[in-house]
Amino acid sequence: MPKTVLVTGAGSGFGRDACIELAKRGHKVIATVETHQQAAELSKAEPKLEVAKLDITNAKDVATLDKWDLDVFVANAAMGQTGPLSVIPLERLRKVFEVNVFGTFACVQRVAQKMRKKRAGRILIVSSIAGVRAGVGSGPYAMTKHACQALGMALRAELTAFNVDVALINPGPFATGFNDRMANNPGEWFDRKTADPEDVKAMDSLVQRITVGQMDPKDVVKRYVELVEADKTELVNFIPPDIVERMSRPKPA
Repeated sequence: MPKTVLVTGAGSGFGRDACIELAKRGHKVIATVETHQQAAELSKAEPKLEVAKLDITNAKDVATLDKWDLDVFVANAAMGQTGPLSVIPLERLRKVFEVNVFGTFACVQRVAQKMRKKRAGRILIVSSIAGVRAGVGSGPYAMTKHACQALGMALRAELTAFNVDVALINPGPFATGFNDRMANNPGEWFDRKTADPEDVKAMDSLVQRITVGQMDPKDVVKRYVELVEADKTELVNFIPPDIVERMSRPKPA
């Protein structure tokens, strides 16, 4: 049965590809993006989608969620951030929390309140393998995804009484370009020429850990679709299912 599905962060990567695939399967898809320029580009490229600007850190944009009667909401939008926690500027860390935690929460809460009233709906929160693991250099991003993990766990328990389903999606490293940008560019605050050699070494290690051997994003898109269409879900959905074990193995020298 076709569903009305809204996906945040649909300008690229998993979000964009999942929207396209869901539309092909007959669902009504609202693909939301951060900027008007992204909206215009996506509308032109994929006319089957309903495209809207929704910056998840903008309160006016978040309020527009009320105009749709959604069956499934996919909280996919996020920003990447890496760097040594002992030296990252606090304002930089605040920014990534503003997007990944508070922006995500604002949208999820808005949708949850409407779904509670009608006693139906599903919320899919995109976390990460970083939502259950944290390593050298990945602390800033992992902190935010740990918060999303807690959000999904608590909300699933709370909304069961309202017949609203909540599930987490936890992808490992997939080749969308997101990991590469995050690992290779912590920001202007991290200057490799002046940084402590130990910090440079840590960041080089991170690049190897999350950019080498990345997997095909099609597997994640397939799982998004499965979770949208499933009769019931599990709380945590690792992609691939053995990603925690894989990430625990030492990289070959």
